[in-house]
Amino acid sequence: MSTDQPAPGPEDARPEEPAGGKQPPPEPPPPPPPPPPPSRPEGGAPDGAAPPPPQTEESLPPQEEEEEEEEEEEEEEEEEEGSLAGMPPLARRWRRLVARIIDALIIGIPVTLVVGLAWGGYDVSNTGRKVAQDLVYALVYFVYEGLLLTTCGQTVGKMVMKIRVGMLRNGQIPAGTPGWTRAAVYILPPIVPCCGSIFWLINVAWVLWDKPYRQALHDKAAQTVVVSTVDQGFDQELDQGLDLSDEADDGGEEEHADPGRSGA
Repeated sequence: MSTDQPAPGPEDARPEEPAGGKQPPPEPPPPPPPPPPPSRPEGGAPDGAAPPPPQTEESLPPQEEEEEEEEEEEEEEEEEEGSLAGMPPLARRWRRLVARIIDALIIGIPVTLVVGLAWGGYDVSNTGRKVAQDLVYALVYFVYEGLLLTTCGQTVGKMVMKIRVGMLRNGQIPAGTPGWTRAAVYILPPIVPCCGSIFWLINVAWVLWDKPYRQALHDKAAQTVVVSTVDQGFDQELDQGLDLSDEADDGGEEEHADPGRSGA
């Protein structure tokens, strides 16, 4: 009798059914993998942690505080220089004053001589003659300043003192109406008795408190500013040598807060 047994077939490989003919319940599927942790922005707080408190001026690191101080100093320097975009710095007040004196002499001396020869002298006691003489002086000065401002932006006095008049919006020569308006508002009001002289004083004194462009009322009427035509470093050295700087005159006040005394 042979001991060899036949190899099991596919039917023999099936698992035995349990008693009762019931299949066992299938195994539950494996749980899904947990979701990845949410990404947090660079420098932000970790998930579940409170965000860092906002930085105040007191909590800023020293380096950031120094950078802010430097930016503030640069802004203050720009204001003190009175510089405008694409324009030179504002003219020093002593230059504007001297320029006005030069122009007054250029017009006043010839007019006085001509009037003296025509009317037998400059009679202050004769009210009618004085008014007429003042009117002649004002008209000659008005034409002189209006023509030069509208053509080159400088009177002879301003040329000597290296300053010029420019439009506030772009620095161009005040050609046409702005130049004549500026000349009229400065020169013609003193013709009116009493009130005209008071207005003239207020006009030229306005630059003492006007910020930041040191404009007199005739500048505001024409939308102009007076700027320097020389190198700023040279101007500062000259001011220091003559002790005419704005700081010396104002006792330490900021430069942009103390505009020129004259009505240039």
